[in-house]
Amino acid sequence: MSTALPPEIAALSFEDALSELERIVRGLEGGQQKLEDAIGAYERGALLRRHCEAKLAEAEARVQAIVVAADGSLSLGKAE
Repeated sequence: MSTALPPEIAALSFEDALSELERIVRGLEGGQQKLEDAIGAYERGALLRRHCEAKLAEAEARVQAIVVAADGSLSLGKAE
C-alpha cells in the first residue's frame, strides 16, 4: 500500500476530513450499503483517519514548539 494520500484527501482541512469521516462511519453503522460500496467507504475512511491523525500530530508539534520560560514569557524553541 502506498504511503502517499490521494491529492483530494491531502488537500482537505482537518475539519473537512473529520466531517467526511463521520459521515462514512454513520453510513457504515447504518448497514444499508451494498458490500462493494461499504468496502470502498471503509477504505476512504481509513485514508481520512490517517490524514486526520497526521494533521493532529502536526498541530501537536506546533503547540509543543511554544515554550513557557521560567519568567512566564512565551518563546519558540525546545525546552532546555
